[in-house]
Amino acid sequence: MARVPIEPGLFTESPSPRLLAGRCGACAGLHFPVADVCPYCADESVSVTEVGAAGVVYLHTVVHTAPPGYEGPVPYGFGLVDLPEGLRVVSRLSAADLRTLASGSEVRLVVEPVFRDADGNDVVTWTYVPVTEFAP
Repeated sequence: MARVPIEPGLFTESPSPRLLAGRCGACAGLHFPVADVCPYCADESVSVTEVGAAGVVYLHTVVHTAPPGYEGPVPYGFGLVDLPEGLRVVSRLSAADLRTLASGSEVRLVVEPVFRDADGNDVVTWTYVPVTEFAP
């Protein structure tokens, strides 16, 4: 059984995972996910940079009904996370108790399985978890 990303090129998988963002060579704007053209100035000099090891929940909700095509468990957290690099990203949010998710909470990026595919592989994605759930 292997671990496969839900979509290649969105994140690194390591003990310290990161999101893969685009940085524009002209205006220095960051965007996620990476695109070949800067969404702010349309310049084509975009490079890939790692961001988002940690962040702060800007807003959140709990999804109780699976959207079309979603194969993972419900309920799950979902929201916007502000990254120290100046980017706000849409993300899954995980917590042992989803009622503990709160705006302003410090979170850390992890990569975790969402479902198992037809070949028996764990399909993994990024999610942010409250720092309070990590051992000191």
